Amino acid sequence: MTLEDLQELSEKEQQRQSEKKHRILFCSAAGCVSCGSDKVSAALKTKIKEHALEKECEVIGTGCLGLCGEGPLVKVQSDNTLYQNVDVRAAEQIVESHIINNTKVAAHLSDMSAPFFASQTKIVLENCGEINSESIDEYIGVRGYEGLARAVNEMQPAEVTEEIRKSGLRGRGGAGYSTGLKWGIVSKAHGEQKYVVCNADEGDPGAFMDRSVLEGDPHRVLEGMAIAGYAVGATQGYVYCRAEYPLAIERLKLAIKQAEKMGLLGNRILESQFNFRIDIRIGAGAFVCGEETALLQSIEGKRGNPKPRPPYPSEKGLWGMPTLINNVETFANIAPIIRNGSEWFSKIGTEKSKGTKVFALAGNIKNTGLIEVPMGIPLRKIIFDIGGGTPDGTEFKAAQTGGPSGGCIPTDHLDLPVDYESLSKVGSIMGSGGLIVMDSTSKMVEVAKFFMQFCMDESCGKCIPCRVGTRHIYGLLDKISKKKATQDDMVLLEELCMMVKETSLCGLGQSAPNPVLSTLRFFRNEYEELLQPVETYMGEPGVEVNFEK
Repeated sequence: MTLEDLQELSEKEQQRQSEKKHRILFCSAAGCVSCGSDKVSAALKTKIKEHALEKECEVIGTGCLGLCGEGPLVKVQSDNTLYQNVDVRAAEQIVESHIINNTKVAAHLSDMSAPFFASQTKIVLENCGEINSESIDEYIGVRGYEGLARAVNEMQPAEVTEEIRKSGLRGRGGAGYSTGLKWGIVSKAHGEQKYVVCNADEGDPGAFMDRSVLEGDPHRVLEGMAIAGYAVGATQGYVYCRAEYPLAIERLKLAIKQAEKMGLLGNRILESQFNFRIDIRIGAGAFVCGEETALLQSIEGKRGNPKPRPPYPSEKGLWGMPTLINNVETFANIAPIIRNGSEWFSKIGTEKSKGTKVFALAGNIKNTGLIEVPMGIPLRKIIFDIGGGTPDGTEFKAAQTGGPSGGCIPTDHLDLPVDYESLSKVGSIMGSGGLIVMDSTSKMVEVAKFFMQFCMDESCGKCIPCRVGTRHIYGLLDKISKKKATQDDMVLLEELCMMVKETSLCGLGQSAPNPVLSTLRFFRNEYEELLQPVETYMGEPGVEVNFEK
């Protein structure tokens, strides 16, 4: 297999698709599957067979189409028509009216010109909802594996790393460290063996970005990992995915088999001297295993506990060898950067935050779903234009970014540009991309309590600040929520938050207080309204004196 072979296969697939008058795509991602898209696809296929349209129509399972709250979704690709809330009867109408009589089914029609679609810029998600997520031929038909072929056949490993560095791509898993710099460190590190690891352990409440990419475009992630392996000198890769994502795991396994069969993974990739294999490791669902050192412990078959850093995984990772770790979205950006060039990518976004970001919009918002927007887009545009604002006439109150590690951003900061630096200034983080919207019915003490309970339950218990501190913080939040706390408890709460933040071993504990600190910063009045109206002074033994404030 060479670059020319890939281009020939791509043209062949494009020709095959062009011979079809209609391609009907149904969402086969987990969200739509859970609400009956399998029955919808069966109805579509039955009607097409009934009308003997098999030669001119094909029904294809594809990845997430974005508007998850309105599923099942069906798209007629030939004229870019999207249908929402499709049931069996609607599926039959789509064939009978749209396909046969060229009359759209108005009752289920979705407006593709709406801001939800028009305001997005898709790089990571460009194939999700457009190709058969289980077909390597369709992936090759949209220039799939061309980036790997160019890297292996036309570039030196150092040139690949430099191209990624010049693009300005930063890790999409949390802190936003420069991807190119990280690759450079691993490539220069010494070791008999090097590894590439894809962190697909997506555990934030309300987050489903990585799952959707793996379900809808698994080859894109595998290609990105292979390019990374070539750049840093690794021959073995691992995708660490949580067991709660069975559909993503199933499609990854299929994609790996397909790529190996075509010589795009394994030995002598693309007839070169480059060897690279990818295996899957399934996590048991521990949130702490999203932390890179805990993740590596889990891959090695040990309990997923964090380890002190340094040494960092880039120097001493899996089995003591140099290891490159990036998350799903980071790897999904690699192939288009190599195909289109670093300059193309660096023109998108802001000066320090290049490219796009995928978000999972959830919570009290009209348009729940998966979106991809340029870095630096105002939060207001995400919430009100793309998301459609809050439902039922309630007022927007706050947006939570970064999951349990992030913070709540209030109305006063709606015009904040969404990039790494701006979010940090208001006490939040980009994180992996969960974005939970809260309206006027949300109680911020309860929000902080929810996230603290999550962190408390998910603490591995290895270090005392996190193991004990999160439990005490939760206890104080519970006391406040039950109107049993005093001002002294508030002081203790803030002191505990800072202690846990500054002394915990890993990122889980260090960031666990963020939701509490951000709600204290912007919604302190909601805490103070729940405090006892009087404080108790213990005077002489046996004497209790109450003073009004």
